[in-house]
Amino acid sequence: MKQKNIEIYNRLDAMHPDAECELNYGDPFQLLVAVILSAQCTDKRVNEVTKELFKVVKTPEDMVNIKREELEKLIFTCGFYHNKAKSLQGMAASVVKKGYVPDNMEELLELDGVGRKTANVIMAEAYKKPAIAVDTHVFRVSNRIGLVNEDTPEKTEFALKKEFDEDKWSHLHHLLIFHGRYMCKSQNPNCKECKLQDMCKYYGEKR
Repeated sequence: MKQKNIEIYNRLDAMHPDAECELNYGDPFQLLVAVILSAQCTDKRVNEVTKELFKVVKTPEDMVNIKREELEKLIFTCGFYHNKAKSLQGMAASVVKKGYVPDNMEELLELDGVGRKTANVIMAEAYKKPAIAVDTHVFRVSNRIGLVNEDTPEKTEFALKKEFDEDKWSHLHHLLIFHGRYMCKSQNPNCKECKLQDMCKYYGEKR
């Protein structure tokens, strides 16, 4: 199983040589903000919003002190702006209380509005620690092609960690996101141009 998955990893790497985080940020707090905003929203849209948002909100204290209505106006186009504004201010209040953005899972999960996916992104991207964040793309693609066979994001995270060495975890996250975003889409995956046809569980079943 592991050898097959390493081959899939290598092919994904060849298909997506530029796979990396597409969110713009300047520090771990800004990345936290961007990841929260990215729920059910494109990274492109988030980057457009944070370009203006970060002119006004530069620190966790700024996020806590900004009026909720003003914050909602700034993030409106990301969708779900009521809930996201509440999450952002709750997260920022937790960071202010703690005094820093943590670099480990246990402390990150203590922040309001931060779940395993967001915590893993912060660990991997902001602090360059081995982690696998399982978003909708990672969950769908890893199970669709047959890297793992799990029914929840959390189970998928732990299963992927068993299948791959730590030094591949963070990049695997980006490869699966890029594959899901640009090739193995939720609807009408582009199997014709995919280089995983002979190894893909979904393609084999479909054929």
